[in-house]
Amino acid sequence: MATNDTLTVALKGRIDSGNAADIEKEIQAQIDAVDAGSLILDAEELEYISSAGLRVILRLRKKYPDLRVINVNSEVYEIFDMTGFNQMMKVEKAYKVVSVEGCEEIGKGANGTIYRIDKDNVVKVYNNADALEDIEHEREVARLALILGIPTAISYDVVKVGDSYGSVFEFLNARSFAKILADEPEKFEWCAEEYVEMLKKIHGTEVPEGKLPSIKSEFVERAGRLKEHLPAEYSEKLIRLMNDIPEVNRMIHGDYHTKNLELQDDEVLLIDMDTLAVGHPVFELGSIFNAFIGFFEVDTDGIESFQGFSAETGRRLWRRVLELYLGTKDEDAIRDVEDKARIIGYTRLIARSVKRGLNLEGQGKAEYEIWRKNLMELLDRTETLAFDPDQSVNGSDPNELDIEAITENLPKVLEFIDSKLEAVGCPLKTQMQIDVAAEEIFVNIANYAYSPDKGMAKVRVEVGDDPLHVSITFIDHGVPYDPLAKEDPNVNLSAEERQIGGLGIFLVKNTMDDLTYEYINGSNILTLKKNL
Repeated sequence: MATNDTLTVALKGRIDSGNAADIEKEIQAQIDAVDAGSLILDAEELEYISSAGLRVILRLRKKYPDLRVINVNSEVYEIFDMTGFNQMMKVEKAYKVVSVEGCEEIGKGANGTIYRIDKDNVVKVYNNADALEDIEHEREVARLALILGIPTAISYDVVKVGDSYGSVFEFLNARSFAKILADEPEKFEWCAEEYVEMLKKIHGTEVPEGKLPSIKSEFVERAGRLKEHLPAEYSEKLIRLMNDIPEVNRMIHGDYHTKNLELQDDEVLLIDMDTLAVGHPVFELGSIFNAFIGFFEVDTDGIESFQGFSAETGRRLWRRVLELYLGTKDEDAIRDVEDKARIIGYTRLIARSVKRGLNLEGQGKAEYEIWRKNLMELLDRTETLAFDPDQSVNGSDPNELDIEAITENLPKVLEFIDSKLEAVGCPLKTQMQIDVAAEEIFVNIANYAYSPDKGMAKVRVEVGDDPLHVSITFIDHGVPYDPLAKEDPNVNLSAEERQIGGLGIFLVKNTMDDLTYEYINGSNILTLKKNL
């Protein structure tokens, strides 16, 4: 079969040394009959291929450098993989076909739509018809997020959906936050708090260098797209403000709205991970503003069809998210960050419209005019788009530090603890003892809690009286481990007789006044207490 100068040839049954020469002649006859410019081998009915058959394909590959082999079953694919053929040419597995007709749409992003296909599973269908690379990318970044302590789901299967592909995820009895807000408005505050808790977890996660793309470069490019749509002084200022935003290695989701948070068996999961990046949290807040307000400033009913709740709920949620994220209800502080986020949001909206071919009729014209007007008003009163992300990530509790549990972060942990001890006049000798104990605990978490992967740790410092004391709590979500249950080493033995290990926790026990350990809801909780 030939279409658009491409010939598709079906491979069937077995191809081995007994029939490879005849099959090669048959394929060549089909090629000669249509004089095709490119070739696809459809292996849907191919049951087996030997080295003789592979040599036939190799000779065809020399004539057609863009040769593709499609619909390869698992057994035959293993042969292509083992021999390295899938490195030399595009070899596509045969995928199970899934229909989403009549299925509930539970999420929609820039790159695809998520449908519930049964009570236990959802499928993300990609907009890009050639989405296999996109699927692999999302799997990789989702694994990275999970390793870094962000609760998410990993796709367990790839399927064919219409002309595109989809990733299948298991979601047992899961409901999106959008649906909870729509069906149970009395849970508004709970949704807002959980939404922000996850947001802070994301933004508090430092990503290893080079693992995720920077989102800043995207927005610098978007600002450049607005040159012909803003007066020169505004365009220049916008580009300068974007360039001045500091580069930071904090995780950014990139499409963080209520359809991308799922509640499954009392656990909140983040989904739709293909937009993960690193950058300043202001970029995320701009995207959130668009999801709740920006997209719907002209068509206020549009949020109902997208999120499932009203424009009023969207405005309330945006305001409450800012209050919880910033840890304040101070109007000036909230307005300052909101203005920065709106500049990011409007820049994205206008640049998106320009890229898609600006529509200056009807609703398209009304949206363009209000976004442009609001953007210029905001630029008139804004001199920087940055704010202190630590103030937000650590929220209203300055006594807690969320940090990646790696030994390289030990100085930050000790600096945090020492700042609290110095504020209450802790004696230097006591501070040194606490530092030694804190080092032992944090390094143990870094080395063993998530091994061989990495995860997050929380450090909480609290001061009490009667008598005056400090409590330092370490929390991780790694494997359950009670260090207090370990038998103390016999310090009376000679060096030759002693076993290696155990001295660290022994030292902690003998320098602190009290130690407690609990394992609650998947968390190791170890608290050190020292009288001052």
